[in-house]
Amino acid sequence: MLESAAPRSVAADDPLAGVVALPGVADAVDAARRACEELRWHEAYRRRWREVRAEAGIRSARASAALDGARVPVDVVRALALGAGAGDGAGAGDGAGAGAGAGAGAGSAGGSGAGRAGPDIDVVIGALRAAVEIERRMPDLGARGAAGLPPLGQLVARVHAAAGRGWLPDDALGRLRTDAAPQDLYGLGPAPDGADLPGRLDLLARVLGRTQAPALVVAAVVHGELVTLRPFAAGNGVVARALARLVLTARGLDPTGSVISEAAWVEAPNRYMGAAAGFATGTPEGVGAWVRECAQAVVVGAAAAREVADAVVAGRLTR
Repeated sequence: MLESAAPRSVAADDPLAGVVALPGVADAVDAARRACEELRWHEAYRRRWREVRAEAGIRSARASAALDGARVPVDVVRALALGAGAGDGAGAGDGAGAGAGAGAGAGSAGGSGAGRAGPDIDVVIGALRAAVEIERRMPDLGARGAAGLPPLGQLVARVHAAAGRGWLPDDALGRLRTDAAPQDLYGLGPAPDGADLPGRLDLLARVLGRTQAPALVVAAVVHGELVTLRPFAAGNGVVARALARLVLTARGLDPTGSVISEAAWVEAPNRYMGAAAGFATGTPEGVGAWVRECAQAVVVGAAAAREVADAVVAGRLTR
């Protein structure tokens, strides 16, 4: 499924109609759509899209962890995803997808083994697990119809439990914080009180259920809201970015599931956090700038995915 190239009209009563109408958003949506359409026709996606998606998941997880301060070379992340020394699961080179590779590597390397490796490795393994969790919910390339996803609250909790296992306390995995402030994503202003989180997440879920806005806008709002809410004790950034990636694919903008938006942000983390802080203000200027930032990241991420696709066709990736 590919999001229609024709401009999508949004009903006046759509919950995201105001966001779609913000200055520059329509042009940003079109730019992101064009980038994804051009990517879709790369020859790698004819038969080897699973390999491209798997490697993209590895690079996406690596960049997402780096945005949270866990900077690990991509070769190390790939080895973890492929289960080097930690199991015999299939990996990206086998065309099995990150769900098989990262599931074997990250699952076996987690827990006590990850603890011995160091905190950065723990966070990276968590980001890989989050990639597994969302990639197994992505529709296959060429599938018809929208992907069916579980309720937002369940989905967010599952992705967080995957991302935090091995480095967060077990009783914090997938559970909304209550009276404690989040321990990540500083610089966005005070986080909402824990008592307000269930209602805010329920409102976001209702918006997702009703809106017919372009996938880029929906993904940007999901990403921005989760970063603003910081619903968990830590690991919020990885969860928000993983969910945004899933929305882009499930809603048809990136049917390949291989756009690496994090590639743009990992090179400019201050710009990323500044745009997120603007969204958190709730002002039209801040929200519009954030959506445009997300669109530009998709354009950069599509170029990064094309590099992966080129490498798959040329046989340059480590098997």
